[in-house]
Amino acid sequence: MSTVDDDPVLGAIFARRVVRNMTSEPVDPAHLATILRAARAAPNAGNRRLQPVVPVTDPERLRLLRMVAPGMVARPTAAAVICIDQPRAIEYGFDPASPGLFIDVGTTAATMLLAAEALHLAAEPVTSFSRVAASRLLDLADRIEPRLIVCLGHRGDSQPPAMGRWAEEIATP
Repeated sequence: MSTVDDDPVLGAIFARRVVRNMTSEPVDPAHLATILRAARAAPNAGNRRLQPVVPVTDPERLRLLRMVAPGMVARPTAAAVICIDQPRAIEYGFDPASPGLFIDVGTTAATMLLAAEALHLAAEPVTSFSRVAASRLLDLADRIEPRLIVCLGHRGDSQPPAMGRWAEEIATP
């Protein structure tokens, strides 16, 4: 039986933290490529891949993205915007409000966060942002809807205090 101490996957799961203070050191393009590859490997409904991921590394676009994302506390040097391709989803028979589409956004984000941890990168998921402004800023096609931003960078020396300790309150069998 694997334990946290000897299993790298369990180790990454339990070591991963949201990082809200990042340095100005850029993310290695090879690391970003690995995280994007991990996003494509995330579990999703029917293996349809209806969640395109748009990488952002241009400092000016990142600055503007932060301006329309009140939930983006970190100052990342890279980001990946997870979207939903609504027309393709409808072509495959998904209701546009299908929870499966949003669950797949979550599994994509979780997989990317674990990949970032494995690469010793800092990461912060963000859902509080103007989708219309982000779409325009990223020149997304009308059919592509941004749903979640994964900020990426290198961990800063200090971090804001944790917002809560609910994990210890969950009952275990």
